[in-house]
Parts: sequence; structure tokens; C-alpha cells
Amino acid sequence: MARWAIAIHGGAGVDPNLPEHRQEEAKRVLARCLQVGVDLLRAGAAALDVVEAVVRELETDPCFNSGRGSALTRAGTVEMEASIMDGHGRRCGAVSGVSTVRNPVSLARRVMDKSPHSYLAFDGAEDFAREQGLEVVDNSYFITEENVGMLKLAKDANTILFDYRIPLAGADTCSALAAASENRNNNGMVMNGLPISIYAPETVGCAVVDSNGFTAAATSTGGLMNKMTGRIGDSPLIGAGTYACGHCAVSCTGEGEAIIRSTLARDVAAVMEYKGLPLQEAVDFCVKERLDEGFAGLIAVSGTGEVAYGFNCTGMFRGCATEDGFMEVGIWE
Repeated sequence: MARWAIAIHGGAGVDPNLPEHRQEEAKRVLARCLQVGVDLLRAGAAALDVVEAVVRELETDPCFNSGRGSALTRAGTVEMEASIMDGHGRRCGAVSGVSTVRNPVSLARRVMDKSPHSYLAFDGAEDFAREQGLEVVDNSYFITEENVGMLKLAKDANTILFDYRIPLAGADTCSALAAASENRNNNGMVMNGLPISIYAPETVGCAVVDSNGFTAAATSTGGLMNKMTGRIGDSPLIGAGTYACGHCAVSCTGEGEAIIRSTLARDVAAVMEYKGLPLQEAVDFCVKERLDEGFAGLIAVSGTGEVAYGFNCTGMFRGCATEDGFMEVGIWE
């Protein structure tokens, strides 16, 4: 029997001024969702079922940017995306532009299991969800009062927002947003070659290897606050935001355009396969050498039960556990 292991994340690129009580709230959510996965693995569940269940939990809690609590488009609506991959046979499913499906990761699973395709988007994905009998809700379900306020701030600043989970506090929040924008402009931050003020990489994901040695990964997000409608990031793209094979399972988070250019998730598996690197060394290599000027992070598990993570930005919400009893939840280095 192989050793099971699980890693989860709630996004990379954490505002260093995030209030302590919000940090603790995030860690509580991570710990709860991690425990869901641990309990399933202890009961002998398959990796694919575990990653779907854990990401569903993360999508349901508005603490992170996926499902309920997703970032808003310029139009004030939610457009979500998700992907899932089974390392056993490298089957995959993905969706983009989802606006009414309560749990986009489960729709991605249905695309993989119940359709002849690997990727559906917008109206086609929505129609398929209804054909499959998945739970749908009004778009307003995903929109929180806090995000409406942060979208207004982002529009007023004419920017894409970095960390929209900072509590609204009138002038203090406006000042913090302006200071963050000025600081990042001074640092010359760019996205896809274009200057931006601040960006929002809070995505959720899970990577698992089960007791049979099979791997799986899943990633889900609402994208960027104040993004253009129709924008698609790395999270639904197999090989970029999500990948699983016999060597490892990977879920990424951060600057989507940089992750897409580097095919970050697949690259971790590739350097393990072709360079013979162990998991943590492969993660470190890809974060350091493949992102160019982009900012991102990732979690990973190996087919032999190792866990690893890496990021080149300020913090990453994350947690992991292994069969030997190790369990950890963290944000900073």
C-alpha cells in the first residue's frame, strides 16, 4: 500500500497587512477543509473523490475566491472556472465562464466523466450542468456585500484588485488601497507585459495521492477582481493551473498569465520525469526558473506520499497532511 498525502491552498500573494483576525479565519477554514480530506483518505477514498470534496468545501465558504465569495467582473457579476485531473490515465475536465453552478469543480468532474470533451465554457457549460442535474443558483448567491464594496474601490482606483478580503472600513480602506497601489506601481509590477497597480491571485486547490498510489488535483477560482468579462486564467487550463500524473499532482495559484506562459503545473511533473528531481526540488526549480517576472505559488504531492509547496510572493494560504500523522496549516514562509 502507498502512503496517502494531501495538500490544499487558498491562494498565493497575501497582503502583509491582512488583519490578524482574517488570517486566523482563513487558517480555520483551511484546517476544516483539510480535515475533510484527511477523514476521506483514512476511510480509503480515491484521490479523485477527495480533491473534488475538498474543493467543494472551499467553494462553499466565502473566505476564499471561489464559488461563493468569488471576485467580480467589471460588470459586477461572477464568472467562475475550475478544473480537475485524474493522474491515473490522465483524464481531465474543466469549465470556464460559469455563473450559476453552485460548485464549479463538480461540473468539471462531470465534463470529465460524462461528456466526450475535456473543457466546456460559458453557455455550453451552463447547459451541460442543467442536463446533468447539478445544483444551480442565482448569480447573486456568489456575490458578497464585501466584494461589491471592493469592486467599487477597484473601479475608483482604475485597477485590478490585489487582496479583496481586506475588511471595508471607509476612509482607512481607501487609504490602504491607494498606498498598496502606489507601492506596486513603484515596483513596476506587470501582468502579461502590461503595468498594473494591484492584482488578486486568491484561488483554491487540492492535490492528493491516495493509499493506492493514485494522484489527482483540482483547482477553482473566481478570477481577478474587476477583470474583463470573458477573461480566462490558468485555473481551468490543464498543465498550467492543474496537473496530475503518476509522478505527482499539482495545483497552482497566483498571476494566471504567468502560470499559463510557464505551463507551471506540468513543468513540475516534467522536471521530475526528465531531470529525475524529487518533488520539493522540482517545485523549487519551477518556481524559481519558470515564472520569469511573474508571481505565483503551488502545492504538490508525489506518487510516493510526499508533500511540497513553493511561492515567490508574499505568503500563500496552505495546508497539508500525510499518513504518518503530519499536519500543517500556514500562510507565511
